[in-house]
Amino acid sequence: MRHVLASMTLLCLFWALGAMAHAAGAGEQDFSKGESLLKSKQYAEARASLEAGIQKDPSNVQAHVNLAEACRSIEVWACAEEHYETALRLDAKSWATGSTQPRLRKATVWRSLEEVTAWRLLNDAKGFMSGGKVSPEKLRQMEEALDSANELGLNNDQLALYQQLQMKLPRQRAVAVPTNLPSGGVSVGMASIETQDMPMVLVPAGEFTMGSIMGDDEKPVRRVYLNTFYMDKFEVTVGQYARYLEVTDMEEPPDWNMMNQPQHQRRPVVNVSWEDAVNYCKWAGKRLPTEAEWEKAARGTDGGIYPWGNEAPTRLHANYGRKEWDNHQALTPVGSFEEGKSPYGIYDMAGNAWEWVFDWYDHDFYKKGPKKNPIGPAKGEGKVVRGGSWLYVPEFLRSAHRFDAQPTNRLFGYGFRCAKTP
Repeated sequence: MRHVLASMTLLCLFWALGAMAHAAGAGEQDFSKGESLLKSKQYAEARASLEAGIQKDPSNVQAHVNLAEACRSIEVWACAEEHYETALRLDAKSWATGSTQPRLRKATVWRSLEEVTAWRLLNDAKGFMSGGKVSPEKLRQMEEALDSANELGLNNDQLALYQQLQMKLPRQRAVAVPTNLPSGGVSVGMASIETQDMPMVLVPAGEFTMGSIMGDDEKPVRRVYLNTFYMDKFEVTVGQYARYLEVTDMEEPPDWNMMNQPQHQRRPVVNVSWEDAVNYCKWAGKRLPTEAEWEKAARGTDGGIYPWGNEAPTRLHANYGRKEWDNHQALTPVGSFEEGKSPYGIYDMAGNAWEWVFDWYDHDFYKKGPKKNPIGPAKGEGKVVRGGSWLYVPEFLRSAHRFDAQPTNRLFGYGFRCAKTP
């Protein structure tokens, strides 16, 4: 009898091990096939295979990422959003239980999730405009979708669609200024808001003179119309960037330990790439300004050469022309030059740190770009930086001066400020 029981126990054990092996391998063939199809850009087929595998094994983190990528490539935004979110949730659960499985690159997945969510919201807003007359309820839903998409931060293509949809609204949208501002959030004599301890200044809608005759890539001089936007009053500081790093898993910029000292907290953060700047602005609920927005915020509507007017720069206007970096001491605390403010009361738009803007650089863009809410080309080799820096000569302090920089550069002179669409 004991032999019979032992044999039955062994048989049950073999069955259990077989079932476990089958469960462990469930979906693997589909996942492998789906990944191969994804690499060969057969996105619809990859989606079908990965969905089949996930039905058998819904806990495979990488399969959810791959499925999200397939759906993103065929512009099925809700599907991509769902599976990026699932991958992040499963990854967090895996980490909490002490799993030894490779971790996701959370920052990359997070950025992809925000991008597809913005696309879904924009397409939702576009859908509300279809079918003839738009009801008040659909109009409200469209505005909410546009606001939510804008808060996530928009890429070049998304921003173009966003502006097209804004123009289709039956009335000019009012500028919403929060009523629960912290003390000091509203400045006397100008409209401003505060976000992440950064005051923002309202730049009203209207035309301004963009370009100059002083640089080949600044011609022709033309009148350009921009919608209303907010611009940071100051460049983003080391102290603000330190708080951002504390609550995210983003990589510290080079020489961060040297920068992040008590005496530098009010100086501009530098050594940041274009993507670093984009990510910070998204985290703060804002975005990088377009090149046109930056220039209008710097020079106002009347075509002044510098933010303060046409007077040649002096040491009272801006921080420029220094010879030594001196471990971040070459930069001055933001807001140090009262006489250098722009017509809107914005500081340090000449000197101190070059500022990343959203646009790809195109030498001839002014000759062919639109005269209403222009945005640079959809792709390029370099991004635009504006304003000159602590190191450069007065020529680079002109508000119309354009400079072409590699977006991956993390150099001593490269910083940024953010903008926001009301």
